[in-house]
Amino acid sequence: MPAKTTLDDDRAVPAEAVTPLIRGVAVLRRLTEADGALSASALERSTGLARSTVDRIASTLARMGYVRFDGRDIVLAPRVMELGNAYLAALGLPDLLSSPADALADELDESVSLAVADRDGIRFIHQATRRRAMSLSFRIGDLLPAERTAPGPLFATEWTDAQWRAWRERRAADPDDRGFPAVPWQVHHPSSDAEFEHRVARARGDHWALDDQLIEPGLVAVSVPVRDPRAGGRIACVANVVSHTSRHTAADLRETLLPRLRTAVAEMERTLREAPVPSPGPPPAGLATWTGASKQELGREFVESLARGLTVLTAFGEGRSELTLTDVSRATGLARATARRALITYEHLGLVTQSGSRTFTLTPRVLSLGYPPLSRTPLDRIATPHLAELADRVHESASLAVLTPSGEEIQYLARAATTRVMSVNVTVGTRLPAYATSLGRVLLADLRGEDGGLTPPGLELRPLTARTLTDPAALATTLADVRDRGYALVDEELEAGLRSVAVPVRDRTGRVVAAMNVAMHAARRSVEECVREVLPELMETAGRVEAELRVVGRFGRVAVG
Repeated sequence: MPAKTTLDDDRAVPAEAVTPLIRGVAVLRRLTEADGALSASALERSTGLARSTVDRIASTLARMGYVRFDGRDIVLAPRVMELGNAYLAALGLPDLLSSPADALADELDESVSLAVADRDGIRFIHQATRRRAMSLSFRIGDLLPAERTAPGPLFATEWTDAQWRAWRERRAADPDDRGFPAVPWQVHHPSSDAEFEHRVARARGDHWALDDQLIEPGLVAVSVPVRDPRAGGRIACVANVVSHTSRHTAADLRETLLPRLRTAVAEMERTLREAPVPSPGPPPAGLATWTGASKQELGREFVESLARGLTVLTAFGEGRSELTLTDVSRATGLARATARRALITYEHLGLVTQSGSRTFTLTPRVLSLGYPPLSRTPLDRIATPHLAELADRVHESASLAVLTPSGEEIQYLARAATTRVMSVNVTVGTRLPAYATSLGRVLLADLRGEDGGLTPPGLELRPLTARTLTDPAALATTLADVRDRGYALVDEELEAGLRSVAVPVRDRTGRVVAAMNVAMHAARRSVEECVREVLPELMETAGRVEAELRVVGRFGRVAVG
């Protein structure tokens, strides 16, 4: 059994709590703590649940798109991030403050993060990291003990006596910090309780705090609280600049970076003061109907009470930070009694709190449900399982590619091949001329200049086969057609006997960031059969990748290429 974490709760389970929902949350948390993947047997051991229960929970989560099966492993899937996204959207701070945080990171050339309080820990809600050989490994959603961070003493200035007692109890029960998977274990406390209390007292007077290698040797950080004028000046979050002693000592941070951090925080506080009240975004639609239909289709392998309970979290979002029971029921289509039992369960688990006599809000602990392992998922990892499914369905190789910086070539990022005597032999990393490939034409079509000419201009068009299109005007016309149709089909222009069809992959802003194709020998399918049989499957797969790309990219950057 893993060490007890700060999220575990020894209180008696309320009589009205939904047991399958508690078990499903436990499975998601264990997967998160294991960095996103565990076998069913390992989940059985770590949760104490029966194997049949684990299997049913996994089947339900797979149906929801929250996990997928990879051999014997159950793996978190990007769509589970919609739970954490609901919290971040409802909180509103990442939308308002991420731009000034990113600008500060660019100015200082150091990693900058935003953190909120989570009981006696801190949890990150935004990260702007620098790409270096030694770079920050913390992710959005990671939980750190307050006493080993710079933000911790600042949040502790607002702790109640009960919170201080809980902190001391946790320190005594978990001296190695094994309940915090994101930080290295400690064989002994790096500082005493009294030392942390002294840091808190100093932070109360200074209005900033330092972390001098408390997480691990070499890591230093300085933090300043971001106070919300609309909430009586209470700390909304903490802005944190992290560096390494090879670049800055703790004294350097105080002398050189703290003044610039304070200036950025003043801008953040001004943004909070002037921000309009957000309009409520559209709630999820048809969830209750979907869960009912899934239960009817899958039978006992689908745990309807778990699925319905998880949909309650997605009722929250932008402009919907505080909801009544009636609001939740309306947003999800669930009966009031069902929504009420889910909220009672979440309140017990610490995922929801009552913000007033009749309203509920999400807590940062929602981010513990799958968010950290997936928050930096690159595009190729999002696409790979979908490419494999597509290749299985059409019995042909499927690939994902991007344009190189010059715009003259494509580079393959991900690929799923089929087993055939004669197959398309391309590996990840391969580069090919963009103008003569279906993938390249989809990408070039999105770059086409306003005058209709080729982008990049002066692209050299060499004949690769007898059918290669080499006339610039003809290629420009073809790219216009590709853009209008939404797909490209290239027939034996790259290599004799090779036929392929490709479609764009767009991010949440609608920008084309990659292309996906299916390639085959020309003898296996005619051009008409490619359009009739393969193209619909390809477009459906691209849509699934785009849906996950939107979820992953809502509050983080998706690495492409």
